[in-house]
Amino acid sequence: MTISTLAGAPHIHYANGQLHVEGCAFEALAQEHGTPLFVYSKASMLAALSAYQRGFAGRNAQICYAMKANSSLAILQVFARAGCGFDIVSSGELARALAAGARPAQIVFSGVGKTRREMREALEVGIGCFNVESEAEIDVLNEVALAADRVAPISIRVNPNVDPKTHPYISTGLKGNKFGIAHDRTLATYQRAAALPGLHIVGIDFHIGSQITDEAPYREAVERMLDLAQAIEAAGIALEHLDFGGGLGINYNGETPPEADALWATLLAQLDARGFGQRKLLVEPGRSLVGTAGVCVTEVLYLKPGEQKNFCIVDAAMNDLPRPALYQAFHAIVPLAQSAPAGAQPALYDVVGPVCESGDWIGRDRTLAVRAGDHLAVLSAGAYCMSMASNYNSRGRAAEVLVEGTQAHLIRSRDSITDQMRNEHLA
Repeated sequence: MTISTLAGAPHIHYANGQLHVEGCAFEALAQEHGTPLFVYSKASMLAALSAYQRGFAGRNAQICYAMKANSSLAILQVFARAGCGFDIVSSGELARALAAGARPAQIVFSGVGKTRREMREALEVGIGCFNVESEAEIDVLNEVALAADRVAPISIRVNPNVDPKTHPYISTGLKGNKFGIAHDRTLATYQRAAALPGLHIVGIDFHIGSQITDEAPYREAVERMLDLAQAIEAAGIALEHLDFGGGLGINYNGETPPEADALWATLLAQLDARGFGQRKLLVEPGRSLVGTAGVCVTEVLYLKPGEQKNFCIVDAAMNDLPRPALYQAFHAIVPLAQSAPAGAQPALYDVVGPVCESGDWIGRDRTLAVRAGDHLAVLSAGAYCMSMASNYNSRGRAAEVLVEGTQAHLIRSRDSITDQMRNEHLA
């Protein structure tokens, strides 16, 4: 058997000329389940998780999967069974995490706009921590906790004003971003929160952005947060844990982000040098756990030559893969067959979907040798694709399959039009 692996995706490979995920051929999965189809490698997710686990070996650390990256129940189940907690940003995500087997004490609730109802629900199940993001939220959470006869465990999210050098839409730690408490307001905010009877301070938190490929912003943010932690504790407020968020990037187009274990070796050395190495640590990775584990399989519908552009029109669209339309994001696109089909000549195409928007594109200027009816694989599609998918143009959301060795499990059925209209009513 001839095997050729793809860069950044060791569990996705060509074997005997056909693209496989672990022990399953994508072509067979496409024939069985139709397209567009999302396929995930369980081994890939667990391998990514193991890098974090190696990095924290011997430390008091809790890895909380940031489920906004991909909140499909079976994906959450994989991480729950592997011992992960969860980072949530809504009561819907809370319900999903609990349905997948999460332990409430290992759930942290982030986000700038928690409602009173969401606060009550999280208090009732006993989550581990609220990451609060504004002084107004502190007051509301205190009121909600007192009304429920509870004490809310909190950490305050600090905005360290560190540039993560990523896309501005996914940068979260600069002064101009909506997230967190300003660095120079942090100590006063902790003192204010410490005086409120409905709150119990347990930690300090930062998260500077997503798809970060350089360790330098992490190092800078860690130093800034440790400075604050020392000042807070010097004021008599104990911090049980330090929460470093997530944001580590993946390889979409040749990026070389640090491996999680190597990154944490560097950051832990900083913590040790400052005397915080034995403190409880929280991290909230999302994309780096699921991104390269997922592939979207799509069928070529038409090849449309034009005066300025050639178009490869496929059945996946911006409602399935929103990242290119939102962020001008790059996803590698490869054929399922390693050799070009008979009669197909390489040409430069824009790969586009059938949605009625000029922004409905999957990839620009891609060299492909394909015919109508062939299948393509859109790589690194495990994060922020299905979790952001919609029914725009009344298109059904794709089916999802989780592969474990030679076994493929259907984990989400394709939306029917009945599914889409279930909660609608004629006037």
